[in-house]
Amino acid sequence: MNHVILLDTGPLGMVTNPNSTAKNLACTTWLLTQARAKKRIIIPEIADYELRRELLRADKIKGLERLEQLISSFEYLPIDTLAMRNAAANWAEARRLGQPTATDASLDGDMILVGQWQSLNSPQAIIATTNVQHISRFAKAMLWEEITIEQ
Repeated sequence: MNHVILLDTGPLGMVTNPNSTAKNLACTTWLLTQARAKKRIIIPEIADYELRRELLRADKIKGLERLEQLISSFEYLPIDTLAMRNAAANWAEARRLGQPTATDASLDGDMILVGQWQSLNSPQAIIATTNVQHISRFAKAMLWEEITIEQ
């Protein structure tokens, strides 16, 4: 059973988006179901950063307000030295394997997210994402809609 769920930028963006599309509503319902099932929901700082910078750029005040509400409702995982060192090692390994997840000049948020996941040192932790391909090579990750409360 996965008791810890880290939200990647995709699901975080859907949940904080004030537009009531079917996908956004489904993701919000999924997250609330996970929370009611006593899952530990974590918002990694890198996901906050990636979403926040776009909300600020586009001057999306309602989205920013919803992001702040979500952060106050769940656990927030700041980026620390261990996470960044893990991220650097993952970035280098991906390139050694010929499977980079971003350009060489990119900061590579996926590797920072994986570094944050690794720093938890929790075998029950899973990353809820819309981008399984890049992340799952280094961390336990699933599409958010495939994570059930029974897992």
